[in-house]
Amino acid sequence: MTTMPSQAMPETGAAKLDNPAAEGIKVLREEIDRIDRELLGLLNQRARLALKIGRRKQAAGMPVFVPERENDLLDKLAKSNRGPLPDGYLRNIFREVVSACRSVQQPLRVAFLGPEFTFSHQAALQHFGHSCTLAPQTGIAEVFREVEGGRCQVGLVPVENSGEGAVGASLDQFMTTPLKVCGEVFTPISHMLMSREEDLDAIATVYSHPQALAQCRAWLSRNMPQARVAEAPSTAAAARLAADNAGSAAVGAAAAAGQHGLKILAENIQDYSHNTTRFLVIGTQDVPPCGQDKTTLMFLTAHRPGSLYQALGELAELGINLSRIESRPTKDRPWEYAFFVDLHGHRQDSKVAKALAALESQVERLRVLGSFPIGEM
Repeated sequence: MTTMPSQAMPETGAAKLDNPAAEGIKVLREEIDRIDRELLGLLNQRARLALKIGRRKQAAGMPVFVPERENDLLDKLAKSNRGPLPDGYLRNIFREVVSACRSVQQPLRVAFLGPEFTFSHQAALQHFGHSCTLAPQTGIAEVFREVEGGRCQVGLVPVENSGEGAVGASLDQFMTTPLKVCGEVFTPISHMLMSREEDLDAIATVYSHPQALAQCRAWLSRNMPQARVAEAPSTAAAARLAADNAGSAAVGAAAAAGQHGLKILAENIQDYSHNTTRFLVIGTQDVPPCGQDKTTLMFLTAHRPGSLYQALGELAELGINLSRIESRPTKDRPWEYAFFVDLHGHRQDSKVAKALAALESQVERLRVLGSFPIGEM
């Protein structure tokens, strides 16, 4: 009688646990499960405290969004961090914790330049977290109107790009709005080329928002000389056009490709590797100082030689550091300009307050648009 050679039986779950490595992992996972249960209890304890604070805020008529407090909280946590979680990951985690606890107090409604899956949408989520209510608008003026009308507590508008400069439509609104600047958000812009097609040679038209096309002008000219560029209302609208039209592509965020079922043919096609857009948070509240502040102001000078030099000289004499100056034509006085300035410090700081008083004596009109925590770049 011939006997067949025995074959090794596959390991069962019980046998696998006899492996020292598997047993060690099981013990560590049980410890993680215990910590997760503790975290759950602590998060709900935090939410209950936030709810109590929210009730007191409502009774006192205080705003639910407190940018200086949120900024200070994240900074202190980052300074206390000993790893192995990198500071950026830690901030992302606690930003969502803050967002969720804020929504327990009262849902925060945020107007932004839509639609969804644009870089403005990305910036809103980056700053306010996923637990707010986002209200996409068709234009920058509509973002201001939503906040002015009280339908949204805050808004988010692009104000400048590191490669293309100022966003004039946003600056123009500040000439007439009563709203204030409550914060700033720096969002890295990574443009993708997306399409239904498989390769670049099959593409005859590239759609995108004018700003996105300008930021990728050299890459498109070098790599796709056969394609014409066509403007779209937004990068998300461009992705929809590329999905609906054969032989076309769009420039925009990776999220838009996923939303519309497009393939990403090329990544990071922006002409400058450090392409970043700065957004401003707009609202109705004054923000107290946090120690790392920036102030944005607007002024008009007299139409005479040296008036701008004299105005800026008042700031220079007091050692005020300027980080930006822009000019925009006024709409009611042809060939005259409003100047927008960012300076370091809070309007309540004694040196800044003194500088603003001196500046006001040199200009025809001065408006401090807001002081707010310096954004994380």
